[in-house]
Amino acid sequence: MAGGEGLTARFEGFSQKVTHAVGRPWAFLIALLVIVLWAVSGPVFGFGDTWQLVINTSTTIVTFLMVFLIQQTQNKDSKAMELKLNELVAATKGASNRLIDVEALTEDDLDVLHGYYRQLVQLSRRDRDLTESHSLEEAEKAHSGKSGR
Repeated sequence: MAGGEGLTARFEGFSQKVTHAVGRPWAFLIALLVIVLWAVSGPVFGFGDTWQLVINTSTTIVTFLMVFLIQQTQNKDSKAMELKLNELVAATKGASNRLIDVEALTEDDLDVLHGYYRQLVQLSRRDRDLTESHSLEEAEKAHSGKSGR
């Protein structure tokens, strides 16, 4: 394992642990307690600039670091979900394989696919049976057959 791979694995593990920990009720209560203690200490420090700077700097630093940790966890979770969905599409008979790895398409390509599925919804509403077809082509063929075209 190269040095970069070890660092990545350690960062993944660390970010998952931190993200899990800060998503718990006790983490919120600790943050709330810090804010309450800061507010209560205001009169002691005369509500001065340094008093305000302490909370502003602290929250900015924590927020800045948490963005990266949470994003790491979100990236990994998103990738895992994409792979699971790709497997379901690939394994489902009648499902359109065009949707495998759909997240890699451009925004314009996604808009075209979205348009196809809007058409599918319209066809399904007319047929009143949402399980009638699995793809736009099947829906159009079934709809044409039903309408005598």
